[in-house]
Amino acid sequence: MSGAELFRTFCASCHGTQARGDGPVADVLKTPPSDLTTIAARNGGVFPRERVREQIDGQQLVATHGTREMPIWGWELYAVRDEDAARRKRVAELIDRLVAYLETIQR
Repeated sequence: MSGAELFRTFCASCHGTQARGDGPVADVLKTPPSDLTTIAARNGGVFPRERVREQIDGQQLVATHGTREMPIWGWELYAVRDEDAARRKRVAELIDRLVAYLETIQR
């Protein structure tokens, strides 16, 4: 899957198809989703690739995503059980694609 396809599959329901925090379930969430097109603007004009990666992979806890396993879609990306090196590498590649996509949509 491309980064855009990953975004549509795993992120758009909350963040919206244009990543502006207006997905179809945004109104029912306790905390509104972030506008992901302004990550760089909120970081002095620099896209913080590593921090974004850590938020996606669970290294940096994002309260609105739930636990580190991100129950919304954690089972899809993370090998919670029976993890192996090949699976970890594949997940890292998918996250890299998603991070790269997010960088391309910055305003």
